Amino acid sequence: MNSILINRTIKIIVAFILLQTLYFKFTASSESVFIFTKLGAEPFGRISSGIIELLASIFLFVNKTKFYAAFIAMSTMFVAIVSHIFIIGIEVENDGGTLFFMACITFILSLYLTFRYKKDINFLIK
Repeated sequence: MNSILINRTIKIIVAFILLQTLYFKFTASSESVFIFTKLGAEPFGRISSGIIELLASIFLFVNKTKFYAAFIAMSTMFVAIVSHIFIIGIEVENDGGTLFFMACITFILSLYLTFRYKKDINFLIK
């Protein structure tokens, strides 16, 4: 498998994971409200994190912004992981740790993309 196909597949996985949580964030599902209430960021944090993840998912597929989108996805998942470890807990409302592990997978894949696309970081300067 060539690197273009690998990168595209990883971008699709990252975008899918980020996008599938948006329904729950934007419809104020009980799990999302619970998480952001525990973080002291309900509703602003829930809605703004959804918007950020939506934009990152879109901009992963734009050549000039793919590095920044990967970096934003990686950063938001880092915050999610730290929040799970220190505030929320690994398991949220009996999910078996699914949200935590999805954040870990997304973080690792986004970290890979960030390093893969680091050569694109200076496109704004050119």
